Amino acid sequence: MDAPVDLLACPACGGALGAGATGLRCGACAAVYPAEGGIPDLRLAGDARSDVVREFYSAAPFPGYPPRMSLSGLRARARRSELARALDAAIPGDARVLEVGCGTGQMSLFLATADRTIVGADFQRASLRLARDAAERFGIGGVAFVETDLHAPGLRAGAFDVVLALGVLHHTPDPRAAFRAVARLARPGGVLVIALYHALARLPHRLRRGLARLFGYRIVPFDPVLRDRAGEPARRTAWLRDQYHHPEEHRHLLGEVRGWFRENDVAFVRTLPSSLFGAPALDGADLFEPAGDDWRFEEAMAQIRWIAPLAGEGGVFVTVGRRA
Repeated sequence: MDAPVDLLACPACGGALGAGATGLRCGACAAVYPAEGGIPDLRLAGDARSDVVREFYSAAPFPGYPPRMSLSGLRARARRSELARALDAAIPGDARVLEVGCGTGQMSLFLATADRTIVGADFQRASLRLARDAAERFGIGGVAFVETDLHAPGLRAGAFDVVLALGVLHHTPDPRAAFRAVARLARPGGVLVIALYHALARLPHRLRRGLARLFGYRIVPFDPVLRDRAGEPARRTAWLRDQYHHPEEHRHLLGEVRGWFRENDVAFVRTLPSSLFGAPALDGADLFEPAGDDWRFEEAMAQIRWIAPLAGEGGVFVTVGRRA
């Protein structure tokens, strides 16, 4: 599926795009953007730090695909994730969904069911080629991929019902500014789902990383993901690079994220794991429904409790909000 033009915008001026002879053309400033291989190139030149991260992913696109991956295998792997199951249950079938920082596109492909329109955006073309190739190989429609960057996104503001940022913000030079760019892409009343490294739950990984550095990365102790990928060299290398050699990494607490929400008129909905003690197990359909009132002491204690369950996957937590 080619990217729906009505969901895209000129990254230089924000103008509407139309199809031209060699790609997409801005009706306002007349800029022309190629779309080689069906992937529009709506990325402007970035800053030096962003370019370092982009080059980093060109060597080992993340997260990659296992050998002989099938559509049923993709779905089975995704359904092992509580977040993927919850998103699939909560997102309506006719929703317009944007995944920024989609990487090689597994989540976008998984969600491309029913009548959803999915746009996966990333600033690394090598990753997007893998995503588009997988969509064609698996016969998945309803999903398109766009090359663009959050500092000047080639995406129409206010166009999406659901905006996902599941691991990109903490790898940007300024996560607060990156969130501001992400928030404006959701329509009023639309939902934002962001995943970030947690400052406390990331501590066990940082200890593993320190030990791995001590051993010259010949030995990486206590990493369950590397152990699970022992028979998948490419995906093992991608995880090792992403988690142990990344040139840009930030870690956050929930209070900071709540501040971002307030600054951008986004109402807090819930976290995954829950920031409430004694909260019932999440019914996936409730992911976009408010979890209930909490208080700051409870929130602080809950984040300490997150350390153990989140440590195995690198300490990532999820926050859901709704744009006013």
